[in-house]
Amino acid sequence: MANGIARWRNGLGRRQFLARAATAAGAGWAGRMVRAADTDRPNIVVVIPDDQGYGDLACHGNPLLRTPHLDRLHAESVRFTDFHVGPTCAPTRCAIMTGRHEFRFGVTHTILERERMSLEAVTLPQVLRAAGYATGAFGKWHLGDEAPYQPARRGFDEVFIHGGGGIGQTYEGSCGDVPGNTYFDPVVRHNGRFVRTKGFCTDALFAQAIRWIGSRRGRGPFFA
Repeated sequence: MANGIARWRNGLGRRQFLARAATAAGAGWAGRMVRAADTDRPNIVVVIPDDQGYGDLACHGNPLLRTPHLDRLHAESVRFTDFHVGPTCAPTRCAIMTGRHEFRFGVTHTILERERMSLEAVTLPQVLRAAGYATGAFGKWHLGDEAPYQPARRGFDEVFIHGGGGIGQTYEGSCGDVPGNTYFDPVVRHNGRFVRTKGFCTDALFAQAIRWIGSRRGRGPFFA
């Protein structure tokens, strides 16, 4: 997959790649990308560990923590080594989704209605879907909980998420999860319908993602 992504990116840096993807709908680049990549479109899986520091992985030199599974993911993945992140999770997520600085689309914090990504933003999943990709979001969204901001309206076909900034968290404004939600057996919103899962939240979210990825076998490229 790494070689396929490298070819597909055509030598672009991370910020150039995402910026071009985010503006592709207006520029018509998405259509050209489909024609150029019909025979070689890699599946794309992005995992965002919430509020994890760079030094929290053994593969990054931590002498105390043992993270063998993440180390393997690191070894098998494309790595962008020239990058910047926001000070908190929602701004960082907005930048990843749009390829632009998060302030351009109104995400400046995680609470007080400052986590809602502008409806004018063109997102990476929107561009990829236009290029023939199936798109799925699993876990934390935190870019707006009101209906117009939901991931199903921002380019995702399959949606399996909790609300707010964390399971069970609720703040004034539009940021809120299911009342009384917990990390074990959490209630999530699956394509607009609330369902109760079984087990620890991270396991439930990854299990659903893996099921969806399995359902895409032989049906074209996907972005998860």
